[in-house]
Amino acid sequence: MRALLLCFLLLGACTTLPPATESRPPQGLGSPKQDGGHFLARHESFLQRGRQGPVGLLFIGDSITEGWARHAADIWSERYAAFQAANFGIGGDRIDHVLWRLDNGELETIRPRVIVLMIGTNDSASRSGSQIAAGVRQILSLIRSRQPQARILLLAILPRGPRPGAARDDSAQRMQAIREANAELARLDDGDQTRFLDLGGRFLQDGRIPPELMPDQLHPSRKGYQIWAEAMQPLLDEMLAHR
Repeated sequence: MRALLLCFLLLGACTTLPPATESRPPQGLGSPKQDGGHFLARHESFLQRGRQGPVGLLFIGDSITEGWARHAADIWSERYAAFQAANFGIGGDRIDHVLWRLDNGELETIRPRVIVLMIGTNDSASRSGSQIAAGVRQILSLIRSRQPQARILLLAILPRGPRPGAARDDSAQRMQAIREANAELARLDDGDQTRFLDLGGRFLQDGRIPPELMPDQLHPSRKGYQIWAEAMQPLLDEMLAHR
């Protein structure tokens, strides 16, 4: 009581500060994907990759990231093998799934110099741009807490078009969410620890996606991955060289 009275006499009022919070995100993030076991099998393979040896460069994402192995393995080997690169992409992943994976061991036994992240296109069917951006920010927070030494190259969500054979064309609505998300993600570039790069314009001609770059209007062809690699290389080299 005496301390409270003294506080009012000296300062006029007392403010109760909130308890200090930890920088480490809370446990139990995201959710695993229920797909008959493929998701968990891929997750386990990533854990094994981490235990096998060093990872200097890590790619995280969905099928667009996973597709390097199927469509551009030679480009991957030529450009990234020297950095002990690892590909932690799983087809169909949304933000929730990546959060779960990273919160369940995928960042525990590795120490990459640079992490390349692209995620959000699968969220665009049911989430707004602001919701997608908020989820990506949560992923970035988790990465920083587990891998403080790593620089993060955050890639904009690539454009997508009408999917051949789809029951309905929701590409316009999804692109609106993607554009809104990318606009928010661009503001996360701090010029140092986190850099943002938008490759989307390189996949468009007169506002449309040429089939030779994305045959299904979503996944890059080998030529598309070549464009990705060439456009990303200058910034990636700069980030990898940073000590």
